[in-house]
Amino acid sequence: MRAVLQRVRKAAVHIDGQSHASIGRGLLVFLGIQAADTGDDLSWLASKIVRQRIFEDAEGKMNLSLPEILGEALVISQFTLHASTQKGTRPSFHRAEKPERARELYDCFVREFAKISGVPVKTGIFAADMQVELINDGPVTLILDSRMKE
Repeated sequence: MRAVLQRVRKAAVHIDGQSHASIGRGLLVFLGIQAADTGDDLSWLASKIVRQRIFEDAEGKMNLSLPEILGEALVISQFTLHASTQKGTRPSFHRAEKPERARELYDCFVREFAKISGVPVKTGIFAADMQVELINDGPVTLILDSRMKE
């Protein structure tokens, strides 16, 4: 499982020209699910994201986690995070999980993340054509991968 985290001042997702979900200060999480991913991957990743101290404390040092700032999260499924660009110029998505199982793991991840973080968690719609807008704060962007444990 792979996630791209962006510390945001605000973020929103639109589907079919309509606002679907929005958050204020917090994290935008793009989540990619790989064919080999399991429940252990989603538990590790959810916990790792919740514990990331990427928000500034009173001295301006990145020292606070999402729950500590009482932030919000927006989790968007993004199979393209597992794209392979080794050959040619058209990405291959053979490592991404098939949609039915990916949806199950995505839903489980969102529930786990909400449970352990205690913060409001909003989502897009799995497999929908979404437009995501954000104001990246910092900018702060991290990539986490459950396979590499980083």
